[in-house]
Amino acid sequence: MKRYVKLILIGFMTGVLNGLFGAGGGTIIVPFMVFLLGIEDHKAHATAISIILPLTIFSSIIYIKSGIFNLPITLNVTLGSVVGGLLGASILNKVPIKYLRKIFGMIMIAASIRILLTK
Repeated sequence: MKRYVKLILIGFMTGVLNGLFGAGGGTIIVPFMVFLLGIEDHKAHATAISIILPLTIFSSIIYIKSGIFNLPITLNVTLGSVVGGLLGASILNKVPIKYLRKIFGMIMIAASIRILLTK
Protein backbone atom coordinates (compact mmCIF):
# COMPACT_ATOMS: atom_id res chain seq x y z
CA MET A 1 0.00 0.00 0.00
CA LYS A 2 1.33 3.41 -0.89
CA ARG A 3 2.67 5.46 2.00
CA TYR A 4 0.27 8.39 1.40
CA VAL A 5 -2.73 6.02 1.52
CA LYS A 6 -1.48 4.70 4.88
CA LEU A 7 -1.09 8.27 6.13
CA ILE A 8 -4.61 9.20 5.06
CA LEU A 9 -6.06 6.06 6.72
CA ILE A 10 -4.16 6.78 9.93
CA GLY A 11 -5.47 10.34 9.85
CA PHE A 12 -9.03 9.20 9.19
CA MET A 13 -8.99 6.71 12.09
CA THR A 14 -7.46 9.34 14.33
CA GLY A 15 -10.13 11.87 13.37
CA VAL A 16 -12.97 9.43 14.01
CA LEU A 17 -11.56 8.41 17.41
CA ASN A 18 -10.95 12.02 18.36
CA GLY A 19 -14.47 12.98 17.39
CA LEU A 20 -16.01 10.09 19.32
CA PHE A 21 -13.79 9.89 22.38
CA GLY A 22 -11.67 13.04 22.47
CA ALA A 23 -8.62 10.82 21.98
CA GLY A 24 -6.62 9.48 19.11
CA GLY A 25 -3.61 11.73 18.65
CA GLY A 26 -1.08 9.79 20.62
CA THR A 27 -3.00 6.56 20.99
CA ILE A 28 -3.33 5.94 17.27
CA ILE A 29 -0.84 8.14 15.47
CA VAL A 30 2.29 7.34 17.49
CA PRO A 31 2.13 3.52 17.35
CA PHE A 32 1.10 3.54 13.69
CA MET A 33 3.87 5.94 12.69
CA VAL A 34 6.47 3.97 14.62
CA PHE A 35 5.46 0.40 13.77
CA LEU A 36 3.64 0.77 10.44
CA LEU A 37 5.64 3.57 8.85
CA GLY A 38 9.00 3.11 10.60
CA ILE A 39 9.21 6.70 11.85
CA GLU A 40 11.57 7.27 14.77
CA ASP A 41 9.75 7.49 18.12
CA HIS A 42 10.73 11.05 19.02
CA LYS A 43 9.61 12.33 15.61
CA ALA A 44 6.36 10.34 15.87
CA HIS A 45 5.52 11.91 19.24
CA ALA A 46 6.36 15.42 18.03
CA THR A 47 4.41 14.92 14.79
CA ALA A 48 1.38 13.61 16.71
CA ILE A 49 1.30 16.80 18.77
CA SER A 50 1.41 18.89 15.60
CA ILE A 51 -1.47 16.90 14.10
CA ILE A 52 -3.63 17.29 17.20
CA LEU A 53 -3.95 21.10 16.87
CA PRO A 54 -6.07 21.28 13.69
CA LEU A 55 -7.94 18.15 14.71
CA THR A 56 -8.79 19.69 18.07
CA ILE A 57 -9.88 23.00 16.58
CA PHE A 58 -12.39 21.40 14.22
CA SER A 59 -13.69 18.95 16.85
CA SER A 60 -14.04 21.78 19.37
CA ILE A 61 -16.16 23.82 16.96
CA ILE A 62 -18.60 20.92 16.66
CA TYR A 63 -18.64 20.34 20.44
CA ILE A 64 -19.27 24.05 21.13
CA LYS A 65 -22.11 24.17 18.56
CA SER A 66 -23.61 21.04 20.16
CA GLY A 67 -23.56 22.63 23.61
CA ILE A 68 -21.36 19.94 25.14
CA PHE A 69 -18.51 22.25 26.07
CA ASN A 70 -17.50 23.43 29.56
CA LEU A 71 -15.53 26.68 29.39
CA PRO A 72 -14.37 26.86 33.06
CA ILE A 73 -12.99 23.32 32.95
CA THR A 74 -11.39 23.99 29.56
CA LEU A 75 -9.61 27.11 30.78
CA ASN A 76 -8.29 25.48 33.96
CA VAL A 77 -7.09 22.30 32.26
CA THR A 78 -5.55 24.37 29.44
CA LEU A 79 -3.38 26.25 31.91
CA GLY A 80 -1.92 23.03 33.29
CA SER A 81 -1.66 21.50 29.83
CA VAL A 82 0.36 24.39 28.43
CA VAL A 83 2.85 24.24 31.29
CA GLY A 84 3.04 20.44 31.07
CA GLY A 85 3.33 20.56 27.29
CA LEU A 86 6.25 22.96 27.46
CA LEU A 87 8.02 20.72 29.96
CA GLY A 88 7.27 17.53 28.01
CA ALA A 89 8.38 19.01 24.68
CA SER A 90 11.60 20.30 26.20
CA ILE A 91 12.57 16.88 27.60
CA LEU A 92 11.29 14.63 24.77
CA ASN A 93 14.64 14.33 23.00
CA LYS A 94 16.42 13.70 26.29
CA VAL A 95 14.41 10.54 27.04
CA PRO A 96 15.92 7.43 25.43
CA ILE A 97 13.55 5.58 23.07
CA LYS A 98 13.49 2.44 25.23
CA TYR A 99 12.18 4.46 28.19
CA LEU A 100 9.86 6.55 26.03
CA ARG A 101 8.20 3.38 24.72
CA LYS A 102 7.90 1.87 28.20
CA ILE A 103 6.37 5.03 29.69
CA PHE A 104 3.99 5.43 26.74
CA GLY A 105 3.01 1.75 26.92
CA MET A 106 2.38 1.90 30.68
CA ILE A 107 0.16 4.96 30.26
CA MET A 108 -1.80 3.22 27.48
CA ILE A 109 -2.20 0.05 29.58
CA ALA A 110 -3.25 2.01 32.69
CA ALA A 111 -5.80 4.00 30.68
CA SER A 112 -7.14 0.80 29.10
CA ILE A 113 -7.53 -0.94 32.44
CA ARG A 114 -9.28 2.08 33.94
CA ILE A 115 -11.71 2.25 31.04
CA LEU A 116 -12.44 -1.48 31.21
CA LEU A 117 -13.08 -1.35 34.97
CA THR A 118 -15.31 1.75 34.85
CA LYS A 119 -19.04 1.15 34.80
